[in-house]
Amino acid sequence: MRNPARWAATLGLTAAAVCGPLTGASHATPPTAPATLYAPSALVFTVAHGETAATVTPERAVTLSCAPTPSGTHPNAVGACVELRGAEGDFDALETRTGVWCTREYDPVVIRVSGVWQGEYVSYERTFANECVKNSYGTSVFAF
Repeated sequence: MRNPARWAATLGLTAAAVCGPLTGASHATPPTAPATLYAPSALVFTVAHGETAATVTPERAVTLSCAPTPSGTHPNAVGACVELRGAEGDFDALETRTGVWCTREYDPVVIRVSGVWQGEYVSYERTFANECVKNSYGTSVFAF
């Protein structure tokens, strides 16, 4: 090797010509990857006193997301997600708890659920005779 500095300069210029300048910024556009491997699940629950959701003002609202991990403002997101997965997202399939006795008082409570469950749009409404009856369905889903 006659001149090591000249050899290094030649190698550097060749690399710059082939690979482009080394500026620290990437010029290649990365492939678009999905944001998550899970189907989206984001639900909003509201509760109000009255006959139908169309005629009442919601008194409380909570959010629930079950993928990839349970989260949201639902007070028992983990339990609610377990129950919904067990019912395959079918709110009508949620079972009542055994041993719960409620009065026959008629003070209707309406639950409204809207959002997305495992990639499918969800719109659900159910009117319960009273708060006790509402709380007897499932152990966590409607308890907020």
